[in-house]
Parts: sequence; structure tokens; C-alpha cells
Amino acid sequence: MEWWHPEAFAEKRAYLRTRMALIKAMRGFFDRHDFYEVETPALQLCPAVDTHIHAFATDIKSVGLDVRGRLYLHTSPELAMKKLMVAGLPQLYQICHVFRNGDDSRLHSPEFTMLEWYRCHSGYRQIMKDCEELLRHCAEQCGITHYRHKGHDIDPFGEWDYITVSEAFTRYAGLDLESLLDDTDAFHAALKEQSIRTAADDRWDDLFFRVMAEKIEPFLGQDKPAILYEYPLCLASLARPVAERPAFAERFELYMGGLELANAFGELTNPQVQKERFQTEMAAKQTLYGETYPLDEELIRALAYGLPESGGIALGVDRLAMLASGAETIDQVLWTPKP
Repeated sequence: MEWWHPEAFAEKRAYLRTRMALIKAMRGFFDRHDFYEVETPALQLCPAVDTHIHAFATDIKSVGLDVRGRLYLHTSPELAMKKLMVAGLPQLYQICHVFRNGDDSRLHSPEFTMLEWYRCHSGYRQIMKDCEELLRHCAEQCGITHYRHKGHDIDPFGEWDYITVSEAFTRYAGLDLESLLDDTDAFHAALKEQSIRTAADDRWDDLFFRVMAEKIEPFLGQDKPAILYEYPLCLASLARPVAERPAFAERFELYMGGLELANAFGELTNPQVQKERFQTEMAAKQTLYGETYPLDEELIRALAYGLPESGGIALGVDRLAMLASGAETIDQVLWTPKP
């Protein structure tokens, strides 16, 4: 039966009603806290800064006063929203479609909906507080007492679990992460002792994410939301270092029922460091995937002009809709199936 047949579509309506209520609740939350709701272009010259995030290229070319090149569908509105903070918006949010040329599975879609918000003169601790308040507000507005995933009832109203990445490696994998920083050989050896599979050509970050996927993520947020914070600095992306622990970054991820929902930073504001990180990421992308993206020179100029101390986050709306509605696949909470 075709997805648009009334009988087939009827099965989705309860999930979609929850999705509607969820997005309405999100807007209400940020409007109540005097955020600007912004809209930035989906077409960008630089679609991503991360080595492993892949964009969809278009045939459209952009020609400007000092820039020329292929345009891509954005993988996040982050870079454009940071320029708006430099322009003077103190706190802003956006709910938009983003595009990533990667996994297509029960939990992934190449086109999905992202909620991003940023606060100037703030940091990632305030964004953690926002997460708690937002998820409680959304649950109330959607008429639910728990979020649900893979048989886990996750209570957003009680005390949340806050755990550093180092603590998680010790608790769930029996590994001392700090002793393994920047030492790929030692990391290989430690994983073999734990009977975690490795390959001879694994890089340090490959080993890190394998431990995360096999030993840590499935156990995060099983009965209450979990904030996993202070990632190694080599995985900082656009986050600044932790002042007291400079080998780690002001980055956190939000998990519920073993599912990663959001990625947040205490934002990096140094233009030279940002440029160097981008060059490092693109060099790795070229080596691994045979492609690179152009540097967003306008962002570097904006950072040089002055981005205030700030915090920001990207949250997957479709995944939260799954948790709010009890859906088992992302397709169930999309208005039409993935292409």
C-alpha cells in the first residue's frame, strides 16, 4: 500500500500530532525567553567543519566581491547563526531542515529537522540548563510524563545524570581515557585487553568512537536524560578548551535511552584557532574521503571582529519526536517518507 493511501497514512497521525505539539512547544519555550527566531540560507559555501560530516553539493555557483565557488546544502545553520550573534543578536534559535549525505537508517534521514539555539555572554553550562527546562516544557505541552525509547521510560522531571567522558570511559569500558590521550598505540593495546575489535589502520578518533558505540552510548540515559560532557580537545570541533582541563573541550552531548539527541559547545571565539582547526579537519577529510570544503572566510572575519563568549547547541527534532511519541523509526515521525 502506498504511504499516501488514507489507510496507511492513518497509522502515522498520532505520531505526527505529537510532532506538531512538540514543535509548537519548542517555539513557545524560546519565545517566552525572548529569543529571536531566525532563518538563514540553506545554501552555503562552507557546509560543514567536521571531518566526518558530508554535504550535498549543488550545481549552483556563487559569485561575490571576494568569494566564488560551488554552493552546498547546509548540514547545520551554525556558521550563519554565529555571524548573527556578531551582528548583535544576544540569543537566537532556528528550526530548519538540514541535509547530510550519510547514513540512512532507522534513526537517520539524509534530510532532517534541526533545532539550534545560541546564547551570547553565556556558556555551555547555561545550555545544559536550557536542555533540562526545554525537555520538561515539551513533555508537559505534549501531555506525556516520560519519553520512551527501546523499552526505556526516561523521566525528564527528576534529577538528570551528568557524567564526564573520562568518567564514562572508566564506568562503562574500564579505560583510563586521560592516560590514552594522543597515544594511538596505547589505545590499540588497551582495547585489545578489553576484547574490543580494532584494525591496524584505526586512527585515535576511530578507536574513541568505537568504544563510545559499543561500550558507552547504549547505557546512557536509560531512565533519565544524561549529559555527557568534556570531550577530548582533539574532538572539540567548534568548542573552546576547558579552562581547568585544557586537554578537554567545553562540549557535551545529550542522550536519552541510549540515543544521542544533541551536541553542544562553549563556543570557540578565536579566529586563528578556528582557522587552524578547520584546516586540520579538511586535511583529514581529504585523506579519508578525497574531498574538502572551502573555508568560510566571512566567519573568520566575523570572529576577528568579535564573537562574545557564548554557548550553542544543535538538537535533532525528529529523534525527540520519536521519543515523545513512542515511534520506533524516524520515518514514523516524518510527514512523508525519506527520499
